[in-house]
Amino acid sequence: MRIAVAYEDGMVFQHFGHTEQFKIYDVADGGVVSAEVIGTGGTGHEALASFLKDHSVDAVICGAVGSGAQAALAEQGIEMCAGAAGSADQAVAAYLRGELVDTGVNCDHHDEAHSCGGQEDGEACGGCPGGCHGGCHGMPMIEGRNVGKTCRTHYRGTFNDGTQFDSSYDRGEPLEFVCGAGMMIPGFDAAVANMDVGQSVQIHLMPSEAYGEADPNAVFTIDISELPGAEHASVGDRVYLQDMYGRQIPVRVAAKDETTITFDANHEMAGKELNFQIELVEVLE
Repeated sequence: MRIAVAYEDGMVFQHFGHTEQFKIYDVADGGVVSAEVIGTGGTGHEALASFLKDHSVDAVICGAVGSGAQAALAEQGIEMCAGAAGSADQAVAAYLRGELVDTGVNCDHHDEAHSCGGQEDGEACGGCPGGCHGGCHGMPMIEGRNVGKTCRTHYRGTFNDGTQFDSSYDRGEPLEFVCGAGMMIPGFDAAVANMDVGQSVQIHLMPSEAYGEADPNAVFTIDISELPGAEHASVGDRVYLQDMYGRQIPVRVAAKDETTITFDANHEMAGKELNFQIELVEVLE
């Protein structure tokens, strides 16, 4: 597998359509075996998508991206993971662990009928509501003084009925992550982005700010005979399947009969509203 990251000075570059470099990682058995930085030699969604295809890239990680880039990548059969920020290496590691959250199209003032690609930097795009002011390149998906920094937080998560589903306080160890790098759900990242060390906040997140709505396409059925060990699984079990690149995919056994087994690859929190108490313990520069 080959993963490309829109790249600048060790970080995830924040506008796919304007990136001048990609860092390309070769992955085998779920881990990075080599990496190199390659100049793009040109800009534009279609040109970059073709560039990545020519370099046998299977997936691309980036920050802000528009619908035109999404369509161009899809046409080339390249998986897109948008909304990442911070260290490129850490973003790839999070992606391989299945922890990188894809925000999808997140540069909504660039649609299929309008592109800022022909504008000079600092020149407003007349077709964007209010003007793009030189485009959104360089502008992170989540803004704040803690974005790109390693943050340590304590938190307690509850459902709307008050039931607790997780707590770092109970484990006695703060959670450590790079803010804005896509390692956390969007609403959690956004809350921490401007917090002060020692500050505590209470937040309520809709599914779109958390794990998204449940995707019916993530539920699939296969013959038990095609999956060794499936005969021992029971409805409700959490198991791991492996994709063609060696990445482990967590799934839940949703149904089973004598010949088939149905898996649900949606996150168990998909479609749920969540509440968090967050305390920022430390920010590592």
